[in-house]
Amino acid sequence: MGLRAAITALLAVPLMGAAAPAPVARFAWFDYRGEDPVDRTMKAGPAEYRNPVLQGFYPDPSILRVGQDYYLVNSTFTYFPGLPVFHSRDLVNWTQIGNAIDRPNQVDFKQVGLSAGIYAPDLSYRAGTFYLAGTCVACGGNFVMTAKTPAGPWSDPHWNAIDGIDPSMFFDTDGSAWILNNGPPASTPLYSGHRAIWIQRIDPKTLKPFGERTIIVNGGVKPADKPIWIEGPHLFRKHGYYYLIAAEGGTAENHSEVVFRSKSITGPYEPGPVNPILTQRTLDPARPFPITSTGHADFVTTSKGDWWTVFLGTRPYRGDFYNTGRETFMLPVRWRNGWPEVTAPGATIPYVHARPALAQGKAAPVPNSGAFHVRDEFAGAKLAPYWVQIRATDIGWRRLSGGALSIDARPVALGGTGQTAFLGRRLQHGWATAETSVDFTPKREGDRAGIAVVQDTAYFYALTLNGTAIAVEKRSGPKDPADGVVVASAPYAGTSVRLRIVLRGDVCDFFYAGADGRWHMLAKNQDATILSTKTAGGFIGAMIGPFARAGD
Repeated sequence: MGLRAAITALLAVPLMGAAAPAPVARFAWFDYRGEDPVDRTMKAGPAEYRNPVLQGFYPDPSILRVGQDYYLVNSTFTYFPGLPVFHSRDLVNWTQIGNAIDRPNQVDFKQVGLSAGIYAPDLSYRAGTFYLAGTCVACGGNFVMTAKTPAGPWSDPHWNAIDGIDPSMFFDTDGSAWILNNGPPASTPLYSGHRAIWIQRIDPKTLKPFGERTIIVNGGVKPADKPIWIEGPHLFRKHGYYYLIAAEGGTAENHSEVVFRSKSITGPYEPGPVNPILTQRTLDPARPFPITSTGHADFVTTSKGDWWTVFLGTRPYRGDFYNTGRETFMLPVRWRNGWPEVTAPGATIPYVHARPALAQGKAAPVPNSGAFHVRDEFAGAKLAPYWVQIRATDIGWRRLSGGALSIDARPVALGGTGQTAFLGRRLQHGWATAETSVDFTPKREGDRAGIAVVQDTAYFYALTLNGTAIAVEKRSGPKDPADGVVVASAPYAGTSVRLRIVLRGDVCDFFYAGADGRWHMLAKNQDATILSTKTAGGFIGAMIGPFARAGD
């Protein structure tokens, strides 16, 4: 054997202990379409808009107007990129313009559960600077970020030592800056869920709180009733009063928004005569197309002086089951005798409402409300900003190249605690179809790639190609294996396949199609309630998208 041939043969033999390169899954496109039963009966006319204005997992909205422009941000917990920032000119058509958390070194999400991470962001503005306050639960605590434009780039978080969650900033007319948040009461809590709203000065340059911290609400509207989880505070001024709005009751069916006011910024604050100012908790749960769990509101005024609010709510398909997570709704604010009101007692949240008195803006390039269809061809230089991954420890495993999305399979299960090779978009309807085309050649046992719908790392479905079969894996709780259990499979010898997941409220179906284009049902009427917050717990909604797994 010649020297060159010997070297070639040697290089062809894997070294002892060397890891083989990860197999790569290539996704040519990803198709999402959704239409809920309510979409067929409640359509907005030319002078109307549809609720929710942001469907799917867009909770804890905070809103801000600067000139003629409106900006909105939502919680994302441990999904990355995080804290999506939206822009609108008419409060109806919202376009995502960036993510405040878009660099892996801004926040450390390693080993953090999906319902920990970043809670309840707050947007504010002063003298050419945008401020974003928030909390990173289990990953740093309370922080403030800044930017010169809401599209970013945003600074790294400036951490502070304030206890609790849900900070927000307020700039007073005298130039002073204040920070509010939910924290434990000054003494031992009197009951489970007993919290308080605190206020303190903050330096807008150093972003460090200073001075005395003061409780301005202890417990809630009626302390004798032991109200729980007063949180998400926002402060504003009107007619010589400081108004404080906050969520109360916990972010489930008893959720609400309440209001207080004071002549002094540090109190005392009196509750409004009609509280809550927003809730659905007293309504018949059997009503058609219910909207529930409303609260965590923020107010905005238009340039014409009209008041509007955005708030979170949910749309169950049965009982308290919903897979789409907490969504962003919008309604006008009415003022009665010096107090704001959103829903009168017993009033339902409407799906269709008259538009704000603003010039109609351009339709969003990616729809976010009602029935719609979105197809990603992966032909651009970067991913659309709504694609997210679980945790932010690594982004090198995914890339766009040659008109396709390439994902390196990783040896981390969807149910693991590390960085999984899953890229998701929000499930924005209870009735939806997601489809993709994948090319994948496994290199060893356990390699597989396909499409997954994920509520949490303990609750998901994955429909994958593994070189010899198409399989549906299901994880319906933390006691199941981290990869789930196989609930259906069929022999399949090819390396290219089309995969489809159909969600129909509380059930879901799984299909595949080979080279002949014919669709084959692999599993029907699977339990989709495992994708609900009711089953999984936590605060997030389901995500659906491409996935690749390398064998251990």
